Amino acid sequence: MMRHFNFNPMFPESSGLENQTGITEFILLGLSNDQHIEDFFLFLFMIIFLVTILGNTTVILVVRTELCLQTPMFFFLSHLAFVDICYSSVTVPKMLRNFITKQKTISWEGCIAQIFFFIQTCCTELFILSGMGYDRYVAICDPLHYSKYLTKEICNKMVGGAWILGSLCAIGNVLPLLNLKFCNNNIIRHYNCELPSLLSLSCAETLTNHIVLLIFVFMFGFSSFLFTLVSYVNIISTILKIKLAEGRQKLFSTCSSHVIVVGLFYITAFVRYMKPSSESFIDLDKVISIQYSILTPMLNPIIYSLKNKEINSGVKKLFGNCRLNF
Repeated sequence: MMRHFNFNPMFPESSGLENQTGITEFILLGLSNDQHIEDFFLFLFMIIFLVTILGNTTVILVVRTELCLQTPMFFFLSHLAFVDICYSSVTVPKMLRNFITKQKTISWEGCIAQIFFFIQTCCTELFILSGMGYDRYVAICDPLHYSKYLTKEICNKMVGGAWILGSLCAIGNVLPLLNLKFCNNNIIRHYNCELPSLLSLSCAETLTNHIVLLIFVFMFGFSSFLFTLVSYVNIISTILKIKLAEGRQKLFSTCSSHVIVVGLFYITAFVRYMKPSSESFIDLDKVISIQYSILTPMLNPIIYSLKNKEINSGVKKLFGNCRLNF
């Protein structure tokens, strides 16, 4: 769908959020052109989304109701679960709606909003994961000062700061998009609106957009990853100095779930946003995007429940009480 405007030099701001070529919607080609395959994807991603909501909501309820889980580590975990719910909700409901209605379109404003909230929640998750890494670092490397460095006030500020930095990252990347030109090209060969997909459609120079993206990736993404990496280098060094094998195993166990989650998220996200755009990698882009934007929010509560005895015990207790009340 196209719309053309008569430009009035007296009111240059009248075009609002609409881009300079008058495109009002984009066509999302999705994951497949085969109707039977799309019906399978509808069922699959609906189950994944429901498991994501149920799993992360369960983690939040368990952390908030169990007194033994009122520690900074589980405080960060509950906020990670909330971010995962928001993160998954940015793209999956729209994708499911397109599967059901068979109308694979998204408005220009909807596309910009999806990119904004996707980047915001993605960056917020990065910083919360870094906060969790810092928590493990202090707990293992400097346990005597744990209560001093990770008070409730400090933890609240860290989570609030994560949301603020996530919003700044989103604003910084979305504002340059408002000046893009698309030359009547509105077909996105993906199942959702992502920044790399939209930039590849533009017929105008996107160097500024790529520079801004690169700056934010290194300022927020790489620095956050480096901070987490340095934390775990010190953590591993401290654990290896412990003489008792049982003590080393217990400490490794408390950190392993976080390491798995960080690895799943960082590796796929960096590959998606840092590799060059290419037609030959479109299917790979979709698979990578599914991993970090759909599967990771579902896997996080499962990983923490399996690897953490306190969460596992709390989940069993919560559902046991639910069955008794029922």
